Amino acid sequence: MSAEPRISLISIAAIAVLVATNVGAQARRAASSAPAANPAADAVHVLQVRPNLYMLTAGGANVTMQTGKHGVLLVDAPLPNAASAAFVAIGTVTPAPIRYVINTSATRDHIGGNEAIAARSRATSGVGPTLNGAGSTVLLGAAQGMTILAHENVLNELTRATGASAAPRDILPTSEYFEPSRDFSFNGEPVVVYHMPNAHSDGDSIVLFRGSDVISTGDVFTPDRYPLIDRAHGGSVNGVLAALNTILAMTVPEAFAEGGTKVIPGHGRLCEETDVAEYRDMVYIVSDRVRDLLAKGKTLAEVQAARPTLDYDAEYLSPAVTPAMFVEAIYSSLVDEKVAKKD
Repeated sequence: MSAEPRISLISIAAIAVLVATNVGAQARRAASSAPAANPAADAVHVLQVRPNLYMLTAGGANVTMQTGKHGVLLVDAPLPNAASAAFVAIGTVTPAPIRYVINTSATRDHIGGNEAIAARSRATSGVGPTLNGAGSTVLLGAAQGMTILAHENVLNELTRATGASAAPRDILPTSEYFEPSRDFSFNGEPVVVYHMPNAHSDGDSIVLFRGSDVISTGDVFTPDRYPLIDRAHGGSVNGVLAALNTILAMTVPEAFAEGGTKVIPGHGRLCEETDVAEYRDMVYIVSDRVRDLLAKGKTLAEVQAARPTLDYDAEYLSPAVTPAMFVEAIYSSLVDEKVAKKD
């Protein structure tokens, strides 16, 4: 074969590649410039964890959803600006009404959506608004078949707030518990709600779905960031460690520490026991470093300057909880602990 035909073949191939590349580039530009069909829905992701249990990620916060013959149970509510899209996402899974919401704390990104649920719940002329256009009615108030459950400290905090911080009525829990735990059956499954004292706050709960072997933790476990320890509302580093150890006592791994109990955090990815153990170890090690610096008489500024979180920052760095915020919360927790021991 002569050189000329080979050159022609190569030229044709090159032209074909250039044309394909140009067409692909135009398609990518068109796709990037075209508006999303439903931006709100795109912001909500639904992950099936068990046959009747799902993790909804809406606006960066996680909501646990259990479905079944009694309706829908949610652990925490979606953010208000993601609520409509979350309701649509729920409707793609089941037409059943929301019957139960468990709030794991008074943090607004976990309870703010209570109001959106209540707004859809209120009956009008005996017929409530539909959840997803399929005729499923969501009713507010235990007497009407709808319950919002939280620890009593959540209700106390919300009802104490005044002025601009005052909580709308529809955000408030309709039922509260004050015991170490509250259990009930829903959709044929035992559900156990445990109070985690003085962890992220003084009103934290974690929820165990006993039949499904799934734990929903709220903000006592957030694997995408350092713990948010709300010192103004009773949070403490020792409470966070106690809560993490409680979760670990409930989790059971399968072979080679993979699988087994699933853990749905307040923020971040779906996890298992090893993820919780690594997180607990991080909190313990950083706390121990801060404790050592405090024993040496270091001020908060000096402790922060020492950067006791440095080797963990690549994994947990987030604007939601900066290393300085985390260290300050640990420092103030340990100072309070030191003062309490003296008393």
